[in-house]
Amino acid sequence: MWLFALPALLINVCIILIPGLLTLMAAFFVWDGVGTPAWAGLANFHSLFDDPVFWTALTNNFIWTAIFLIVPMCLALVMAAALMMVPSSRIVVQSIIFLPRILAAAVTGRVFQGMIFSPVTGLVGWLNGHGLSISDPLADPDRSLYAVAAVDIWHWWGFLAVVYFAAMRQISVDQIEAARLDGAGFFALLRHVLLPGIRPTLVLMMILTVIWSFQVFDFIYIVTQGGPANGSDVLATLAYRNAFFAGDIGKATAAACVMSLFGLCATSVYLWLQTRDSANAA
Repeated sequence: MWLFALPALLINVCIILIPGLLTLMAAFFVWDGVGTPAWAGLANFHSLFDDPVFWTALTNNFIWTAIFLIVPMCLALVMAAALMMVPSSRIVVQSIIFLPRILAAAVTGRVFQGMIFSPVTGLVGWLNGHGLSISDPLADPDRSLYAVAAVDIWHWWGFLAVVYFAAMRQISVDQIEAARLDGAGFFALLRHVLLPGIRPTLVLMMILTVIWSFQVFDFIYIVTQGGPANGSDVLATLAYRNAFFAGDIGKATAAACVMSLFGLCATSVYLWLQTRDSANAA
């Protein structure tokens, strides 16, 4: 049996375990990526925690996580339930809402940056030219994070809707029809039949959303690069700047370790829920 598992085990050790351990080790060294690493102990973590930008970035990661656990989740659940009610247009609607996921993040970010938020060439500029006074949200430290989140929500929620719809289609049709015959409306059906029926999928996507929220990088770096005034900085952009601009690999990997810690916590919660459900089923 071990011989069958050996190829997959070797791949995981070489691609996941060894790079992960090397990253963890780098957090305890002073290294510019070129010279000889020097042991630093916890100095990189002390430097990271003393940096006010780190706490801004960590707070933004929590805000981002809260946004994505609420807004795209709710949009996706409502759309998936609506697709269950209207079977005639499922293929067309699924294709349309899944389209943003197909587009590259670089393209999506630049389109929103130039055609939506730009005060010169975008929708914001057009509205300003027609009597409204709207400032560029990407230039406001207090609003830039939410503006970028709106871009990623547009890119993400359709994928969630398709996943939830696929899970809902596994629910017994008789159960759904019985609820409708009993007079259950749209939201009553969603709450009492569809949501309990897709609970494992819902929990999994919530855990993955938490993990991905602490790894978010592409849209923020493309649209704002963490600015203005660190208003949209997250841990990933902080680590990137320390690694490739400041040449401080140790501090960058320390930030990466903090990111991984939250992902590990989310994964542990998911495994605990899976173990509990398996024990209850047995």
